[in-house]
Amino acid sequence: TLEATRRRAERRSTQTENERDREVDEEVNGPSLEDESRRQKKQRGTGGGGEDTDSEDEEDAPIYNPKNVPLGWDGKPIPYWLFKLHGLNHFYPCEICGGIMYRGRRNFEKHFTESRHAYGMRCLGIPNTKHFHGVTKIEDAQVLWERLRGELEGNTFDVAEEEEYEDSHGNVLKRSEYEDLARQGLL
Repeated sequence: TLEATRRRAERRSTQTENERDREVDEEVNGPSLEDESRRQKKQRGTGGGGEDTDSEDEEDAPIYNPKNVPLGWDGKPIPYWLFKLHGLNHFYPCEICGGIMYRGRRNFEKHFTESRHAYGMRCLGIPNTKHFHGVTKIEDAQVLWERLRGELEGNTFDVAEEEEYEDSHGNVLKRSEYEDLARQGLL
């Protein structure tokens, strides 16, 4: 495609304004009957002119892709064995991302760290932490968040109950026990 772009840029730099306008008109409206007849005569002519148009036709021809395999870096379908090896024949939906279907396990795993998934979690009022990696359904995420929140609230530090003091002998006591002993004068 880079070579085709370079050829087109060189061709356009040598064209007159009328030729450029006609080419734009052909791209918009299709070729005129006169241009079609000229092109057919050129192809029937000597082999030198016909080879150039054949190579251009091959580049512009639609790619045969009956199994709907993704295209590689060269614009052609990747080999079918590679398609199967990477698991690109499997689709993974994510309800949190708005019903997006991810093709292949690798893309699916990678999407949990991307902004679309993080935005969906933020909209639900749930932090996008490692706990939610692999959760794709909204209801499952909300249930897990409620359970985690309950565990977190149970694990919070309660100053009145859990604050500890150390006496002069090195004994560690809870705050209430320490205050009781201090009132009794045993410390």
